[in-house]
Amino acid sequence: MAVFLLALGAACCLGLGFVLQQHAAQRAPRADLLRWRLLLDLIRMPQWLLGTAFMVSGLILSALALHQGEVSLVEPLLATNLIFAMTLARVLTRQTLGRSGWAGVLLLALGVTAFIVAGRPTGGGPPAGELRHWLVVGTVVGLTVLLVSLARRLPLFEEATLLALAAGLLYGLQDALTRTTTQRLDHDGLAAVLRSWQPYAVVVAGVVGLLLVQSAFEAAPLRMSLPALTAAQPLSGIACAVGFLGDRLRVTPGALAWQAVGLLAIVVGVIVIGRHPAMPGTTARDTLESIGAPPENGPDVDNGVGDGNDIDDAVDDSHDGGDMSGKGE
Repeated sequence: MAVFLLALGAACCLGLGFVLQQHAAQRAPRADLLRWRLLLDLIRMPQWLLGTAFMVSGLILSALALHQGEVSLVEPLLATNLIFAMTLARVLTRQTLGRSGWAGVLLLALGVTAFIVAGRPTGGGPPAGELRHWLVVGTVVGLTVLLVSLARRLPLFEEATLLALAAGLLYGLQDALTRTTTQRLDHDGLAAVLRSWQPYAVVVAGVVGLLLVQSAFEAAPLRMSLPALTAAQPLSGIACAVGFLGDRLRVTPGALAWQAVGLLAIVVGVIVIGRHPAMPGTTARDTLESIGAPPENGPDVDNGVGDGNDIDDAVDDSHDGGDMSGKGE
């Protein structure tokens, strides 16, 4: 029960933090995309710092959950962060949940339940050797580099999705390595942990993932990035846990079928929730900037999502008569 409460608490903090961070990141200069200067700009924004405080709290709770439970159990629960993100976005945009919103919530909840019940994740398997560790880590890092390289060749909206996918892969790897680090701390002590490479890899994965996800938040509205991030993280984490942590799932044909159905329901539910009108939408200015066209000087024309009450409109209203935090320069 403690693992469930910790994981859901982490999901709540992460979801709230992501919405606040994206609300702030969309006002950062576009020239800072995928540059470390972006983080320096963001730390000057109180709203981003509040979102980061929520995110750090979520990471601490998720580390505690991973210390007590298997990665393949915790990761599906962390995917529910999108529900909490949608709750805050719904308050900000004044949108009702509607049929599509409830459908997404139901799919996500049923998918998590189906995967956990069918897979019955357990630990206790023999951990993999160093070679297998490096093969799994190298595969995740290689896929991340490939996604970032492809993202740089796409328009901003599509770039945001691929950057979020890359960040999700790194965050899943970070969760698995966090579990490895806490296990070593329990068995061998702090000195052994400091002599191993895993804790330093956790820090590197977290920092690079932070840059990628903030760049995705800056490049496009939340609905273009958060669903990809939320779907990629549990898939990556579960793959790493089975790959080198010794996590075990039931492998009978029926169990495998239900696990696949559960993961598919999680991914579809994440996409449905992420595309819901309650999530921050786009404006005409965002669309022009995403294709490289200069924004018009007039007011934004809403695309019909959010009835004029979405977060982007609120940001534009607060900057009437001037550029958007340097975007027009």
